[in-house]
Amino acid sequence: MTSPRSQLVDPDAPGFYHCISRCVRRAFLCGEDALTGRSFEHRKQWVEDRLLELAEVFAVGVYAYAVMSNHLHLVVYVDPSATLAWSPDEVAQRWVRLTPVRVDGEIDEAACEARAAALAGNAERIAVLRERLGSLSWFMRFLNEPIARRANREDGCTGHFWEARFKCQALLDDAAVLACMAYVDLNPIRAGLAPDLPSSPYTSVQRRLAHPESIESAATLEPVAGSVACVLPATLVEYLDLADWTGRMARSDKRGSIAAVAPTVLHKLGLAEQEWHAQAIGIEQRYWRAVGAVDALMEKARQLGQCWLKGAGTAGARAHKQGI
Repeated sequence: MTSPRSQLVDPDAPGFYHCISRCVRRAFLCGEDALTGRSFEHRKQWVEDRLLELAEVFAVGVYAYAVMSNHLHLVVYVDPSATLAWSPDEVAQRWVRLTPVRVDGEIDEAACEARAAALAGNAERIAVLRERLGSLSWFMRFLNEPIARRANREDGCTGHFWEARFKCQALLDDAAVLACMAYVDLNPIRAGLAPDLPSSPYTSVQRRLAHPESIESAATLEPVAGSVACVLPATLVEYLDLADWTGRMARSDKRGSIAAVAPTVLHKLGLAEQEWHAQAIGIEQRYWRAVGAVDALMEKARQLGQCWLKGAGTAGARAHKQGI
C-alpha cells in the first residue's frame, strides 16, 4: 500500500533523496525503440538540460544523475530553509523563470518583468512560491511534466510519458548518499552502455570529469548543479576513486583489477569493503523508502509510524557480523 510522499519528505527540513522516474511500461522513450528502430536519444539531452536549468532555480543541489533510455536517476539535496534568505524580488524572478509569459510562443521579457514585479508585491503569494521553490515534489513536477508534453508533441499523441509519480528514497547518512551517488553514476556501466566513467553518457560523473583541471583543486564534493550544498566527508578526487573502485567490484568483466587497498573515504565512513559493496549495488533491491545504517532506518521507521523499514534487516545483520 502506498503512503503519502509528505510522510517521507519533511517539507521543512533539509535532506538528501534518491528520485527515480520511469517511462510508461518501461518503454525506451528516451532511447532506441527496438520495435520501430526509431531513435529518441536526443530526449536524454532534453532531460539533462532541463535538470541543470531547474537546479539553478530551486533550493536544491544536484549531486548525481543518470539519464537512461527508459528511466531517470537523481540524487538531490533539498534545503527548504534556503528560500528564507531570498528577497521577494528574487522569489518572484525565480518563479517567472519557471513560468514565463509567452506571446505567440515566444517569451515576452517585458511581460515577464511586469509579472515578477506584481508577484513581489503580493506577500501572500510570495509565501506560497517560497514554499514551492523549496519543495522536492514541485522540483520533480517541473522536471517531468515539460519533458512529457514535449515528447507527446513530437510523437503527435497524448497520454502518459512517465509511468507514475517519481519514486523516492530518503538517504539518511553520509554513507547512504555516497553509495547512492556511485550507484547512479554507474548505471550506464551496469547496463553495458559504457566501459568506464568518462564515457558514461548523460551522467553527473561524466560532467564532473569533463573539467579535469578543477578535480584536484576541489576541496569538497560539491553538487554538479544547484544553489545549495551540504558538506560530505569526501573530496571530489576521493569520490571519483570510490566510484571507479565500486564499478570494478560490480563488473568482473571490466578491464583492470580491483584495487588492493580500499579507497580512503571508506575509512572515514567506518565501513568495510563488503558492507560498502552490498549497500552500493543494492540501493533499489535491498532498500525501499530509505537507505542508511540500521539505527537511522529504525529511527525513520518510528517517524513514519512503522515498526520496520526494508533494508534494516540487512544493515543490522552486517553490523552484528562486525560486532558493532
